[in-house]
Amino acid sequence: MLIRSLILATLFASVGPVLAADSDAPLAQDRGRFRPLIIIAPSAVDPTLVNLKKALEEPANRDAFAERNMVLYTVVNTIGQRSGKDLDAQTTMALIRELKLGASAQAKVILVGKDGEKKIEHSGPIDPKEIFSTIDQLPMQEKEASAPPPPPAAPEATSTRTGKTGKPDKPGKPSAPPKALDD
Repeated sequence: MLIRSLILATLFASVGPVLAADSDAPLAQDRGRFRPLIIIAPSAVDPTLVNLKKALEEPANRDAFAERNMVLYTVVNTIGQRSGKDLDAQTTMALIRELKLGASAQAKVILVGKDGEKKIEHSGPIDPKEIFSTIDQLPMQEKEASAPPPPPAAPEATSTRTGKTGKPDKPGKPSAPPKALDD
């Protein structure tokens, strides 16, 4: 019994951090609902970051951004934001890990589709119209991707003998209890 307990404790200790890392991945939460546009810049005054944010504030671009179900992530040094709201450090690091980026001195702009795949990975300045045209050229399956619908509610149990709703028929003979294991 002691050996089983130790094996189980070791298993939970090794699998726990892996499961925790998956649960805080921000892109996984957006999959099927939004197209994340991620800007990773070394400083807040980086020209790529400043110009792209300014361009996205223009009314025509803002409407096109919303129409395409996009969400903006910015990471400056190790401080992240999602649509202008701060992310905690753990979520920001999970975002960077999920993108699997190498070190770079230039700002990066990454567009992730609703299917979770990278559609654009660009270093340096980029025009929002290029981003929008990339989305418009995507196949319809990706454009219409959405979160999986909830499973349908279970229908009421019906009796095969009477056809009435309510309790199901009585089960057959109960199975024998399991045997105790020897250590």
